Amino acid sequence: MFKREIKNKQETKKRIEKLKQVINYHRYLYHVLDKQEISENVLDSLKHELFLCEQKYPEFITSDSPTQRVGGTPLPKFKKVFHQKPMLSIEDVFDEKELSDWEVFLKRLATGESFNYFGEMKIDGFAISLIYKNGIFFQGSTRGDGKIGEDVTQNLKTIESIPLRLEIHKKSFIPSVVVENLKRLMEKGELEIRGEVYMEKNDFQKYNALRKEKNEQVYSNPRNLAAGSIRQLDPKLASQRPLKFLAYDLVANLGQTKHNQEHKILSALGFKTDAGKKCETLSEIMDYWQNIVKKREDFPFQIDGIVISVDDNFLFQKLGVAGKSPRGVRAFKFAAKQAVAQVLEVKFQIGRTGAITPIAILKPISIEGVTITRATLHNEDQIRRLGLKIGDTVVVERAGDVIPAIIKVLWEMRIGEEKEIFFPKNCPACQSKLFKPEGEVVQKCSNENCQARTREFLEHFVSKKGFDIEGLGPKIIDCLMDKNLISEPVDIFELKQGDLIPLERFAEKSAENLIKAIAEKKEISLAKFIYALGIFGVGEETSQFLAEHFFCLENLKKANLQELQNLKNIGPKTANSIYSFFLQKEKLDFIEELKDGGVKIINPVATNKAKKLQNKTFVFTGTLKSLPRETAKDKIRDLGGNVSESISSSADFLVIGEKPGSKLKKAQKLGIKIIEEKEFLNLLE
Repeated sequence: MFKREIKNKQETKKRIEKLKQVINYHRYLYHVLDKQEISENVLDSLKHELFLCEQKYPEFITSDSPTQRVGGTPLPKFKKVFHQKPMLSIEDVFDEKELSDWEVFLKRLATGESFNYFGEMKIDGFAISLIYKNGIFFQGSTRGDGKIGEDVTQNLKTIESIPLRLEIHKKSFIPSVVVENLKRLMEKGELEIRGEVYMEKNDFQKYNALRKEKNEQVYSNPRNLAAGSIRQLDPKLASQRPLKFLAYDLVANLGQTKHNQEHKILSALGFKTDAGKKCETLSEIMDYWQNIVKKREDFPFQIDGIVISVDDNFLFQKLGVAGKSPRGVRAFKFAAKQAVAQVLEVKFQIGRTGAITPIAILKPISIEGVTITRATLHNEDQIRRLGLKIGDTVVVERAGDVIPAIIKVLWEMRIGEEKEIFFPKNCPACQSKLFKPEGEVVQKCSNENCQARTREFLEHFVSKKGFDIEGLGPKIIDCLMDKNLISEPVDIFELKQGDLIPLERFAEKSAENLIKAIAEKKEISLAKFIYALGIFGVGEETSQFLAEHFFCLENLKKANLQELQNLKNIGPKTANSIYSFFLQKEKLDFIEELKDGGVKIINPVATNKAKKLQNKTFVFTGTLKSLPRETAKDKIRDLGGNVSESISSSADFLVIGEKPGSKLKKAQKLGIKIIEEKEFLNLLE
């Protein structure tokens, strides 16, 4: 009987070791590589068997067992932990100039050194340190003040992406000397890993939804929830929250000489880590940053920038520390895209197509360094979806250069004095009845001659992308309309100096200047003229395409619907809009009136210089002295060339003005011809 018990015990011990090995393998697959070979039910069954085996023979329970991830009694308080190497913070930079200034500073500190960099995503999480002794997870702590943190070991054990025992998964990824040093430390030694605890956006939303169902307070963002979970005195509560860990630093000398090598070592040890990007220059860092900016919304986790490190570890140490931040690293942050504001009132704006857009007037706030006082509400349906009231506190988001939008109402901020928003049934400007076209969500003014629509159209007509009449801005247009001097575009070309002088805003010289500016813009390229017509759905690029395809306005007017729909750069709605525009007699009369008023359209084939820059692509960087950049672009297009906003191998010329940016270095690397302003102007002659 005794021998059988011994045999059972030995077999159970082997079974426990095998179960731990298999469970850890599938943990690594699922929580680090995002792969799954067995179902969660099967994995739960393996864990349950391990639990039963360990309950039968508690002496076989080890600290690296998967059963030890959840357990322990609530702590009365956290113990303090002294960091042998301080967990320093990282200095922030917010633009390319600050980044360039940092490099100048580094090169001054380390004269003659060659600088290469490593860029990685900066996850918006909670920094922690993990200590492994003899390959087993021994202690986990928070950053604290950088020198002293709190012992949160039990809470960190609940995170599946943190291995309780280190293993080398990808030996081929790292040098053999590093493998040997790792093996030595995993047998007898100490290893420190640093990184971020975080929660993915989807998990955060699901967790908040469950709390809302239980009438519990929701968390404001994933980072706060991650930090609150790790600083939770009860490990069981921490275990109920779907936290993850991403490693970014290895505090041990394993023979690595570059920071990028440490990421490969961390990955080989079974940690999630960002592959990052090795960059030889700051220009490459800028490209990497811009690429991350474009993709940031697609990542499952929140990031607030990238971290840029001097890649050479020896040079990094040589540069030292200033205050609480190493000199050899910077966090290139994204500017804030959201802020909280209070809605003071809602106004209704009439666009040039008659569309009514509700605009929220906000208590002034700053987003991405820009003061915001207005946000679009798009349409009546959007107001209803948000449940918005005047007086509400809201989340405002600014994406790129478009007008900011309200994306959320903070219900908990209501005090009971908020007022309902009533969408008008009639146009606020002319009182004509509003209507909603079939298949659209936007309501429109039914009056083609609505003064507000006319004002918007006139502003569009004279804008830089249209007739580009200098000095004829929104305030002057308002003044001229109020005095009944203009009511449609053709009136602009019939203005005389004497009409303007009596007006409050005009002296003799300013009146003379405006009349002269109008006269100078009577000649206009076909592309700009098409844009100025204000055809629904036709912007600058589409106008340029139509001009190049049809060569003259008469050809465009004669195009049938099928022909327009077959154009690869024109969508069905836009094709229908163009076709319908030229079917309307009043639109054709409008064009003829402009011609009678002296407007002359310059077709792409009207000059023998038209093909001089055919198929040549230009990119600009810096400020031009002799002409505005928009004018330079127009001249290139007039001569058959193309303009691009970004440098790539397809570009033929980079035109540099004063204070050129990162495009210059990239162009040099790609071997693109670089020309200064004088040489560019010679090409235009």
